[in-house]
Amino acid sequence: MLGVRVNAVQIPEVVEQMERWICERHGYRFIAVTGMHGVTEAQHEPSFKQILNSADLVVPDGMPLVWLGRRKGYPMERRVYGPELMQTFCSATRSKYRHFFYGGKPGVPTLLAEILQRNFGIDVVGMCSPPFRTLSKEEDEEMIAQINRSRPDVLWIGLSTPKQERWMHEHGPKLRVPIAVGVGAAFDLNSGTSKQAPRWMREHGLEWCYRLCQEPRRLWRRYIIYGSEFVWKVMWEISTSHRLH
Repeated sequence: MLGVRVNAVQIPEVVEQMERWICERHGYRFIAVTGMHGVTEAQHEPSFKQILNSADLVVPDGMPLVWLGRRKGYPMERRVYGPELMQTFCSATRSKYRHFFYGGKPGVPTLLAEILQRNFGIDVVGMCSPPFRTLSKEEDEEMIAQINRSRPDVLWIGLSTPKQERWMHEHGPKLRVPIAVGVGAAFDLNSGTSKQAPRWMREHGLEWCYRLCQEPRRLWRRYIIYGSEFVWKVMWEISTSHRLH
């Protein structure tokens, strides 16, 4: 999709793949949960496109990606919604694995961990809300050491796109973790610090409208500028491919 490889998968398949990787423990893997915003961001930054294409899974967290997947013949019923992926994995595996939460505003990872522990009985081995600024080399190394000392099976990253994908890609060689998953707003939504759009909006590609109304100053560029650009570029790609055939 616009030069970005997106895996035509659904949540149960992603959960199954995560469990397989944890059991195999063949080094480090990372999953990018991306939608229209991530694919459009990749059009502006070739280095980010390379990062997405180097991910072990790029899952479609956005109905436009699902619609385009269906158009290409893939049987995709729903999107791989980040908050739902996190909850489904925790619900399906309970206390089987060790979890670390990295990201979110101060207090959010702690609240998220408490809620998921209460609801699903998961084993939380660490959490951190990093400062918004760039960490110094020493701070960064200490953070990696803290994660590695905790020995998590799953490292959940909530830094938003494209920051979280860059982080997972750059820190991979130093992390002794089977899987890192970039779930962005799932930290706020699953901790209850941000409101979720009603289910019917989420299932019909209208979540962007709800979120834009809630945070217009932060999200207007993502949804209005990038959204329009995404539609235009996809239409151009489709029309070009029709002409070639």
